Amino acid sequence: MRKEIFLLGSILFSAAIFIAGNGLIGTLIPVRAALAEFSNGTLGLIGSAYYLGFVVGCFAGRHLLARVGHSRTFAVCAGIAAATTLLQSIFLNPTVWIVMRCGFGFAAASLYMVIESWLNERATPEARGRIFATYMTVNYASLIVGQMLFSSNKPTSFTLFDLTAAFYALCLIPVGLTLLPQPQARAVPKIRPMRMFRISPVGVVGCIAVGLANSALWAWAPIFAQDHGLSRAWLSIFMSVLTLGGAAIQLPLGRLSDHVDRRFVILGICLASAVVGTALYFFAGSGRTNLLILIGLFGITALPFYGLSVAHANDRIPRESFVEASATLLMLNALAACLGPSIAALVIDILGSGALFLYTATIHAAMSVFVIYRLSVGKALIGETRERFEPMPPQSSPAALELDPRGEAKEKAAA
Repeated sequence: MRKEIFLLGSILFSAAIFIAGNGLIGTLIPVRAALAEFSNGTLGLIGSAYYLGFVVGCFAGRHLLARVGHSRTFAVCAGIAAATTLLQSIFLNPTVWIVMRCGFGFAAASLYMVIESWLNERATPEARGRIFATYMTVNYASLIVGQMLFSSNKPTSFTLFDLTAAFYALCLIPVGLTLLPQPQARAVPKIRPMRMFRISPVGVVGCIAVGLANSALWAWAPIFAQDHGLSRAWLSIFMSVLTLGGAAIQLPLGRLSDHVDRRFVILGICLASAVVGTALYFFAGSGRTNLLILIGLFGITALPFYGLSVAHANDRIPRESFVEASATLLMLNALAACLGPSIAALVIDILGSGALFLYTATIHAAMSVFVIYRLSVGKALIGETRERFEPMPPQSSPAALELDPRGEAKEKAAA
């Protein structure tokens, strides 16, 4: 297994560089747009445009891979990512930024697809779990590194845009030097949302709720922090604490959900997220320490929601349908994410940036009501039929679903 991880070192290194750039640009874009006095509606559209491009990339990226191969797709999309980033630093124009973020979303989905396809190609049944865990660690660690780099210069300068573009250029080098063979292009899994809803209403509605809430969170949280007086350094820490909270709790909370009805765990985190979100709205101005504690708690309660929703849905499907079901949930989540930042903008326009957390609290409270209803009419599963929880990366393509250790049985069944 160590040999497999070593062989994949170049791919994981490229992933780390690319995701660090994403952590930096994800914090920089909303802050810079707010400093340029873009309207709240425009800020929402910029956030939504990224997810729209990502959805398109999840579908079109497969065709690009089949046409030109993984290495060329990676090079093309890394070039698009670098170019769109630099163009945003040159043209401080709302229309240009919306178009660039949409283009970047397409490139990001395709880059994730290349990375995850390569990892999946080398993931033997014995090594799959360790490769997936290593990729998860690279994801979260690199994201936090990028977020912390935000404090290295002023957001109004070209420097941070240039640094991000440099990351996207540098991530080409390890992939360009890899001796690993090109993975085989795979067909896009079927997307059947109504079938999934009949099988797992809580899983489907949960993934939609996560898309609506968390996309708005990533788009607006840096603006919220800036509006509450955090300096560049503390804003970086604010975003890192949010990410770290979600990363640290996923596995312990998931393992707890393996032993009880997962719907109770989903209900618990949704209620807690609604309470913490409301507290963030009312008490964010009570001091920097309180703000960091609250955002850490919010990360702990809100960020594991997607992984738990997917795990609950997968408890209820045949194991050979894992990739199809998870792809459906991923696309529903991404489509909802296209709407989240723009809907949140309407609320923020009226009540200020703090209303971001009233918006998320409303979604989490509504989800709690739905879970309570489903608990009253739906039966819990017998323990033997349940799937083991696996943490989920903060952003991934459908190709990651084939890497997930829970997909291993699908391969054995097909053999």
